[in-house]
Amino acid sequence: MATFLMFGKYSAQAMKEMSPGRTQKAVDLIKQLGGEVKGTYALLGKYDLVFIVTLPGIEAAMKASLALSKMTGIGFTTCPAVTIEEFDKISS
Repeated sequence: MATFLMFGKYSAQAMKEMSPGRTQKAVDLIKQLGGEVKGTYALLGKYDLVFIVTLPGIEAAMKASLALSKMTGIGFTTCPAVTIEEFDKISS
């Protein structure tokens, strides 16, 4: 499983539709794509929220990003992430 950070930016309409139910639907969607939500955080600054997720790979991450945007109206920027230990191995 690969780790991805999914940074979200609310549209005006998406803000009006915020609810715990919508958040649960987002978590369920990640599960349907074979993944797991490891954490969700509200942010200040350029992005409004971040999901930390594991997914089978880049294709699943792209599907998740598109499906969540369609479902929620939130624009997502999705980035792969590796641990520092993995990065050290890659960079050696």
